[in-house]
Amino acid sequence: KMVDPTLAEMGKNLNEAMKMLEDNQRKVEEENEKKYARKDIPGPLQGSGQDMVSILQLVQNLMHGEEEEETSQSYRLQNVGEQGHMALLGHSLAAYISVLDRERLRKLTTRILSDTTLWLCRLFRYENGSAYYHEDDREGLLKICRLVIHTRYEDYTLEGFNVLYTKQPVIYISSAARTGLGQALCNQLGLPLSCMCRVPCNTMFGSQHQMDVALLDRLIKDDVEFGKLPLLLVANAGTPGAGHTDKLGRLKELCEQYKMWLHVEGVNLATLALGYVSSSVLAATKCDSMTLTLGSWLGLPAVPAVTLYRHEDPSLSLAAGLTSSQPVEKLRALPLWLSLQYLGHDGIVERIKHASQLSQRLLENLKNLDFIKTSVEDELSSPVVVFKFFQEYSNRDQTSHAAQASTIQRPIISNEGHIYDTFNQWLGEQLAQLVPASGVDVVELEDEGTCVRFSPLMTSAVLGTEMQDIDQLVDCLKMKIPVLTSTLQLREEFEQEVRRTVGLLYIEDLGWPGLGVVRYNYHSDGKNDDKQEKELEKINTELLKKLNELESDLTFSLGPEFGGQKNCVYIGMVTEDLDVSELVETIAATGREIEENSRLLENMTEVVRKGIQEAQLQLQKANEERLLEEGLLRQIPVVGSVLNWFSPFQASPKGRTFNLTAGSLESTESMYVSKAQGTGSTPPPTPTSSLAKQRLPGQKAFKRSLRSSDGFSETSSISHCDDLDKLDQRPPNLSPGQEQGPLEMEREEEQKEVAQAKTDTEDIHSEKSSPDCTKVEDQASQR
Repeated sequence: KMVDPTLAEMGKNLNEAMKMLEDNQRKVEEENEKKYARKDIPGPLQGSGQDMVSILQLVQNLMHGEEEEETSQSYRLQNVGEQGHMALLGHSLAAYISVLDRERLRKLTTRILSDTTLWLCRLFRYENGSAYYHEDDREGLLKICRLVIHTRYEDYTLEGFNVLYTKQPVIYISSAARTGLGQALCNQLGLPLSCMCRVPCNTMFGSQHQMDVALLDRLIKDDVEFGKLPLLLVANAGTPGAGHTDKLGRLKELCEQYKMWLHVEGVNLATLALGYVSSSVLAATKCDSMTLTLGSWLGLPAVPAVTLYRHEDPSLSLAAGLTSSQPVEKLRALPLWLSLQYLGHDGIVERIKHASQLSQRLLENLKNLDFIKTSVEDELSSPVVVFKFFQEYSNRDQTSHAAQASTIQRPIISNEGHIYDTFNQWLGEQLAQLVPASGVDVVELEDEGTCVRFSPLMTSAVLGTEMQDIDQLVDCLKMKIPVLTSTLQLREEFEQEVRRTVGLLYIEDLGWPGLGVVRYNYHSDGKNDDKQEKELEKINTELLKKLNELESDLTFSLGPEFGGQKNCVYIGMVTEDLDVSELVETIAATGREIEENSRLLENMTEVVRKGIQEAQLQLQKANEERLLEEGLLRQIPVVGSVLNWFSPFQASPKGRTFNLTAGSLESTESMYVSKAQGTGSTPPPTPTSSLAKQRLPGQKAFKRSLRSSDGFSETSSISHCDDLDKLDQRPPNLSPGQEQGPLEMEREEEQKEVAQAKTDTEDIHSEKSSPDCTKVEDQASQR
């Protein structure tokens, strides 16, 4: 068909116009989307996402953190090992396997779960057991408690808490158990705290960290008489603090008597995999359930804890949450399934045996150290070693006393106990810092106080602890013991010296691991409290700065960041050659020097202010006198200029200068005459400490032996010279030709010795030799 060109052109123009309008509309919509986009989206999620390299780089930066933290974290990462890589691979495989079809996933998870459960039951001698894998090590005990509640209360599923109300359940735990375990169980189970009974440990017989079985029996009988239901007992095969094992055999008999469930947990359960197992730990295989933490024992990162249990009713286990019908939850065992196959039986036993050998190595070395007391359950097979520094109070001054014993007793004096806790806290922190591969930490025990704990089953596999690390730990301990004993002995002497010194105040801080705390008292002179506090802070801060500038081995600080006293000087650990009196004298003298300089500055400020006022008055008076001398006509602008031109007025300049040394105003006439500024009088010297001791080159301050030797040499030399002068001035009693008798011969020999002593004295003054000078003085005094 023929198309009108005009219409065709019009249609073409219309299409172009519509296209332009649509494009403009699209641009407006895009701008509106950008304008009204959500501004609360976090930065990493904005846009179309980030690439994999950027995300991994972010993870690496978060892992390493700051520069100072990189060293400590990299050490742990280096010891992950290939068995750790297998555990990490298990988590990735679990995520991949979870996307398989349901039937294939069910078969695979059933195989993994059954294999892992069988292997663990065989390894740890727990026959016919089931396993529950969980991330939190307390979750297994929680599910066991629910299982026992379902078992003992048949109507619990229907009536719930009403059944518990009629007959209250009771759960028994040891007082040596983990802190907060009982409260956590009650919170998760919805039970009141009255359902939790803490059983004390032995006080008279047996280990002080074992549960008192006789007392437990009485507690159970009392609860039964009050209508309560004894439900479950939590025992320890290796307490969290000292690593002691409860009497599991007797506890099992008691539980069977009252139809209670016995659950066991602890680090000593790892020794069940060894060829030889102590009878106390072997009794754990007869318990109803136990919790194993294989991750720390074998150095496997991010593997779940395992609770092995025996129960015949699968429906109750399902109701309690110990089993699940979801195949994905069964994949928790996959990391353990891979790691156990990689390590094999020999690898597992080797790691546990190595940890036990480390404990025995440390225990043998600790037996030979003085002032170190240990607390172990079995010296032949104890995987946990707890020790502390302790010095008998009655033998405090006898540094050679050996304070080795099998158990630790807290000192009778309360202050002594606090001091030892502080010192052992410092000792544990120092050892952990000097030998980080050892894995030692500080633990607070109920009867012994603060102790240092070495538990290689929990740390050696992760940190890679070796025998040389134990030897290095013992060497560091040997270096720290003399420092601890010296500081403990000199602590009382320092307190007495400070209390006797005027201007110093002794601050008793039992939580400070060091020689002591001292404060310089500022004389207020009627100042208000705020100004006095600021002045006190200023002086003690300057005092701390001055003390740190001295060449000494002591550490002076402001004390701990939290909980310390204000405006004080904290003195750290010291050695036996410290001269306490010189230290206290130096602190007092330096404080007085700082206070005098501060007062001098205040006085000078006041003098300058008064001098300026006096200068203003004198200048005003001089101007008035100059007006009287010049006359009134010279003050008129035009007349004064003409009069000054015809008859100039000669007036000498009279200025004033302020002498800071004298604190007075002086005339400047002499300055204009000599055309030079006068120096004035010599300012007084800055007050300094008169107690500064002369030290040899390289000698540190506050050293007792070197300082005493020099002082004794100078004193004996001076006194010996006086004696020689007196002996040399004696007139001779014999004539030149007279025969010498015994007395005369003795005098002649005495004179020869005197002459020789003079020569020795000159050598003494030149060489500063204290022992030779003392010897000559003794000979002269004998004569």
